[in-house]
Amino acid sequence: MPINLGLLHSLEVVERVVAEYEAGRAPLNSVEGLVRQLIGWRDWVWHLYWHLGPDYTDSNNFLDARTPVPEDWWRPDSSAVAAACLSDALDQVAQTGWTHHILRLMVLGNHALQRGYDPAELTAWFRDAFVDGTAWVMPANVVGMSQFADGGVVATKPYASGGAYIQKMSDYCGSCRFDPKKRLGDDACPFTAGYWAFLDRVEPRIRGNHRMAQPLAGLRRLADREQVVAQERARDAY
Repeated sequence: MPINLGLLHSLEVVERVVAEYEAGRAPLNSVEGLVRQLIGWRDWVWHLYWHLGPDYTDSNNFLDARTPVPEDWWRPDSSAVAAACLSDALDQVAQTGWTHHILRLMVLGNHALQRGYDPAELTAWFRDAFVDGTAWVMPANVVGMSQFADGGVVATKPYASGGAYIQKMSDYCGSCRFDPKKRLGDDACPFTAGYWAFLDRVEPRIRGNHRMAQPLAGLRRLADREQVVAQERARDAY
């Protein structure tokens, strides 16, 4: 947050963590990831903010996502959410105004993408809910990378995944009432089923994206495609 507000120069942080590595007090993989984030991705997003212009957020909705961000996000209420990963992510936002990158992109963002949350409203939510959510940070990260609302200006494909990815990257699934391996039934994971329902909804718009050719081929082979789509359209709990 102090960096995003201009109170701390990113190079000060880079020089400090590199010194910690050279002194043997920080592992290379951690230092490399932080340095790349600060002088690579973060700098790129800063320039994108000015390059893409002031109308970027409001003028991009490539996937025609119109669902309002729910009230239990604006007033984060983890008790209203059954999925363990999403519940914990919202709880972290409520308690600290911050979550890890994976929770931002592949839990909160992934869920919003699958459920078709309005990208401009979602950008406002990320900006207001996160302590590091300054105005220049969120447009490219949310509209472009997370929601693919610009149709491929920032990212080359939608960042959507099923529950298997969340199971691989976390320990949430073991204590969750939903099964990441199931897409139908009362215990069907809303991310797993939601992934296929999302592909069904946006297929006409992403059919020409060669990076989505394999997932869309899998969708066309899905024997229970209609049942999954109907289930997710009617789902009132996640």
